[in-house]
Amino acid sequence: MNEFVLALAVNGLVWGLIIALIALGLSIIFGLLDVINMAHGDFFMLGTVGGLAIAVSTGSFWLALLIVPLIGLLLGAAIEWLVIRPTLRQASLTIVTTFGLSMIIQETVRATYGPQPRRMAAPIDGTIPLFGIDYDLYRIAAAIFSALCLAAFFLFLNRTKIGTWIRAVRHDPETATSLGIPVAQITAFTFALGTAMALLGGVIAAPITTVEFRTGIDILPFCFMAVIIGGLGNLQGTVAAAIMLAVLEGLVTSVVDPTTARIASLAFMSAVLLLRPHGLFSGATR
Repeated sequence: MNEFVLALAVNGLVWGLIIALIALGLSIIFGLLDVINMAHGDFFMLGTVGGLAIAVSTGSFWLALLIVPLIGLLLGAAIEWLVIRPTLRQASLTIVTTFGLSMIIQETVRATYGPQPRRMAAPIDGTIPLFGIDYDLYRIAAAIFSALCLAAFFLFLNRTKIGTWIRAVRHDPETATSLGIPVAQITAFTFALGTAMALLGGVIAAPITTVEFRTGIDILPFCFMAVIIGGLGNLQGTVAAAIMLAVLEGLVTSVVDPTTARIASLAFMSAVLLLRPHGLFSGATR
């Protein structure tokens, strides 16, 4: 029994690291653009579908892992220009437009690939002994790769010129404009980067989860919970909250069904908001 609980906790940690990538993309979009992106979960779904399609057609999962995030950058830039920018100054309208975009993406994928769930074979076979059970090697690799991507993101944000510009625009867009920072281009790039991170998370998760047009429906509320618990706009807090929530659900699933585990996560979020309305990590450095 103890081995089973530990395995569920590890599963939660693996899933939490993947979700952290996706939630981080949602958080930087909200932090910079003040856009509540209702289509973000569907970007994750596009990553799973795109990863499966490219892996099947080329025979290489690793090629899909390279190509899909690049497609996400281009897709995000196009969506920012065509959908987000015209409605950027009206927060309520961005919710409506991104919800409509979500429906368009879901129905397009359903019409193209069909409604039936699919599975992707793991690109790394085999297991390793872990806590008395045989644990999938790919899940370990997915967790390590996700952690490396998270570390690379924070290095990019804190050590590069573009990362400095993103932080400057998040902090004070008016001052950033007066200093000659191309705010419009940085805004477009940030939305594109957040989209690419969601698609990247989708590719990584594809061999673990099912691939279908509704995959993003369950991911979106989880990401929103991570962003809210971590503190709106708090990137480090979002990562910590995503991992915490995933491990919590993994442990709770050992005694109840997954639906009740999600209710426990919602109850935890409600408690956090009652005790710390600005998020659990609102005092952390942003």
